[in-house]
Amino acid sequence: MDQQPIFNAPGVVVWLLALFLAVHVLLWGVLPASQSEWLVLALAFIPARIFGGAGDLPGGQVAVFTSFVTHQFVHGNLPHLIINSAWCLAFGAPIARRTDAWRFLAFFILCGIVGALAYLAVNGDARVLMVGASGAISGLMGAAFRFVFRNLREAGASGLPNTARTPLLSLSETLRDRRILAVIIGWTVLNALVAQAPGLTEAAGIAWEAHLGGFFAGLLLYGAFDRPARLTDETASAE
Repeated sequence: MDQQPIFNAPGVVVWLLALFLAVHVLLWGVLPASQSEWLVLALAFIPARIFGGAGDLPGGQVAVFTSFVTHQFVHGNLPHLIINSAWCLAFGAPIARRTDAWRFLAFFILCGIVGALAYLAVNGDARVLMVGASGAISGLMGAAFRFVFRNLREAGASGLPNTARTPLLSLSETLRDRRILAVIIGWTVLNALVAQAPGLTEAAGIAWEAHLGGFFAGLLLYGAFDRPARLTDETASAE
């Protein structure tokens, strides 16, 4: 059985984490407070911007479109950055090992966009801002469920199973797997409970809507970004 070193992150994941850190340092450590505040508002996803409020916000009409992507690279504070980076490393590495860098980034950004759309659907024209990569990272988690459970029993003491060679579960197989269903239900219920505690949501800055939107986007759409030809060739040669 092939093993993968636990601390061997693919390059695209390392560069993504480095970009998170660079943006954070620029916003909170380099720019003056006034410029930092302006740029955060220009990059953040703000529902009111979509419903005619763009003229009153930094970034103008351009940010109506760009903020669907740019909000994913901004984090509100250091704990927010650290937590998202850790989750991105955990779930991004197995995805990146079986998906080339451009497909990985496209998938990551798409999940973040769907997360923003879910946030928009729930919050309407609210003048609240959302920043962070949690929607996109939730998509990575949903995608990983399509293959990590298949080889979970093969994990050894020295590393993890080679997830790059694990065949992708079909959606029907995924939704029939009791372990995966249990985690999907648990993640959904957890975020539903968070939604019922607005004080906690506001204090911790938890965008549960983006979590759920990104997660289900990743779970349902990852098949279009996987590399089935490569996996089939490797699987055939191993038989």
